[in-house]
Amino acid sequence: MFKGPGSAECLQPGFSPGGQGRGRRGGEMTAERPGTVLLGRPGRPPMLGCGGVCRAQDFAAIFLLLLSAAIFGAKTENDFSLVQPLVTMEQLLWVSGRQIGSVDTFRIPLVTATPRGTLLAFSEARKMSTSDEGAKFIALRRSVDQGSTWSPTAFIVDDGETPDGLNLGAVKQREPRKGRLIVCGHGTLERDGVFCLLSDDHGASWRYGSGISGIPYGQPKRENDFNPDECQPYELPDGSVVINARNQNNYHCHCRIVLRSYDACDTLRPRDVTFDPELIDPVVAAGAVATSSGIVFFSNPAHPEFRVNLTLRWSFSNGTSWRKETVQLWPGPSGYSSLTALEGSVDREDQGPQLFVLYEKGRNYYTESISLAKVSVYGTL
Repeated sequence: MFKGPGSAECLQPGFSPGGQGRGRRGGEMTAERPGTVLLGRPGRPPMLGCGGVCRAQDFAAIFLLLLSAAIFGAKTENDFSLVQPLVTMEQLLWVSGRQIGSVDTFRIPLVTATPRGTLLAFSEARKMSTSDEGAKFIALRRSVDQGSTWSPTAFIVDDGETPDGLNLGAVKQREPRKGRLIVCGHGTLERDGVFCLLSDDHGASWRYGSGISGIPYGQPKRENDFNPDECQPYELPDGSVVINARNQNNYHCHCRIVLRSYDACDTLRPRDVTFDPELIDPVVAAGAVATSSGIVFFSNPAHPEFRVNLTLRWSFSNGTSWRKETVQLWPGPSGYSSLTALEGSVDREDQGPQLFVLYEKGRNYYTESISLAKVSVYGTL
């Protein structure tokens, strides 16, 4: 299914499909530039409720590939005064309704970039319905020209009947634990809350780090109980890791839960759990990424109740406050989103950083399609 780590962009289709509830993001890791690890469903270690971690042997090639390549030559100086995000392009990558490979619904978008600047877009190809549970493939499209054109859809993993999904993780680029792979996900009733899986040997083996349990632990949750859910980790310039999490039962607010670890997710302390009232959220999986210069970007449907108004925000203060300016990517139905950035030289050409937002988008329902928006961070064409 995958070529070895010597290949620059090695994902290949394994087969074609035969054949919403609430989408789940399990793990699959792309270990590369600050922050991206894709994880699916490995048999070990024990499963996270988000579907666990994908079969480790199937994805080891991805980890080794991306870790073997050079990290982007990204800027480290403060470039905050240059930030004027501007959408320069948008296109649909997947359309639901049995229009592509007889797939009923495409959901759970993920986007990442390899060290060579290739964009990889993933989604769940749900074979028979919009439901989280049921047969699905993992779909992939690839772009080698910064999102202008894309390869045909390849179906690279068959999840069978397992109700799991996808999630982006993080790769530590700074001490402590430089090079560590981190993927975090939400648990089941038996192990609820947010927990992280860690690897210090490029994905060859995994172990549990710490976690934050829901309250009451091990019992069904009610409205306003503490129940952190789908989440996105990213690394800050000081080496700490932030985990931006879905607030499943609206504990404290209709906003995001923010966890922070200072030891590469060996521990997650209750004292480091906060809530961000500026990040209003309708209970959804959101996108978050930090650039090498310390700009934090966040995307979600910015509404307290409904999945509408997909909005991009940014912060110059490690996410402790957010700029008043925002970019509305889509006013209508919109759901899950994912972020990645290209920084520094790409194809031997220096350019300003480019942000890519892959998100669920529709006119009547957010499950109608998955769209990619390209954003110039400095507002240049």
